[in-house]
Amino acid sequence: MGKLPLNGKLLGHVFEAVDVSWDHKDAILYALGVGAKPADQLEFVYEGKGPKVLPTFAVIPGGRGMAGAIENVDLRLEMLLHGEQAITLKRPIPPRAKAKVYGKIVEVWDKGKAAVVGIESTLEDKDGVLLTTYASLFVRGAGGFGGERGPSTEGRNAPPERAPDETVSETPLLEQGAIYRLSGDWNPIHIDPEFAKLGGFDAPFMHGLCTYGFVGRAALKGLCGGDPAKFTSMTGRFADRVEFGDTIITKMWKTAPGEAIIQAETQKGNIVLSQGKVTYKA
Repeated sequence: MGKLPLNGKLLGHVFEAVDVSWDHKDAILYALGVGAKPADQLEFVYEGKGPKVLPTFAVIPGGRGMAGAIENVDLRLEMLLHGEQAITLKRPIPPRAKAKVYGKIVEVWDKGKAAVVGIESTLEDKDGVLLTTYASLFVRGAGGFGGERGPSTEGRNAPPERAPDETVSETPLLEQGAIYRLSGDWNPIHIDPEFAKLGGFDAPFMHGLCTYGFVGRAALKGLCGGDPAKFTSMTGRFADRVEFGDTIITKMWKTAPGEAIIQAETQKGNIVLSQGKVTYKA
């Protein structure tokens, strides 16, 4: 059976449910992949303290819905970029679980020279729905099939015109991408210079979801006092690449009880995650 063509007929397509499982090793490896260190986040990287699970770990099992689109829809991997990502947690993620992921295509937009595909995933374990995720894929060269362009997101979750309430700066390791990919995102564009050049890039660059994890850890620290039980949702748009060696500066503006606008930029001033918002238990 061939792959599904990328066009408007994909809208509403439901992928077959996928069984997923993880244990403390997966949770620890993910935490290391997004920059957690024993010195200040021991409880996330040491099984003797649980381990606790970072809220953005949701993208790993939840990402199986997005993988369903990548595996079953006709698109070129080297032309694929991650557009947006959102997670919503119903309860803290346990360090060990078995679950099912149900993926559904909820958006298909024709941007002319590119296409955007939105995938929503619901993860259920023995206690019911644990989390949901949303991801959009920006597929260069795949537009022009005659579909709708989609709504504009300009101005969504714009930061207030004042200094941020919290700022966290971190510099990922030069080998951060090599560690992060072990959590399941094997796209060689993030490690293989020759493959990156096939996609039109000078060199490999950080996974968007690795950046997302750095920003999520910053929000966990700045808004939740490091307690994942207080973290309920996060959304953001990948606005630019993070090069290995860049510093990620996450800025947070508290806009209402339990709500904050977030934005991340590099030391060069490039905004790398925009239109971001976190909700949490104040």
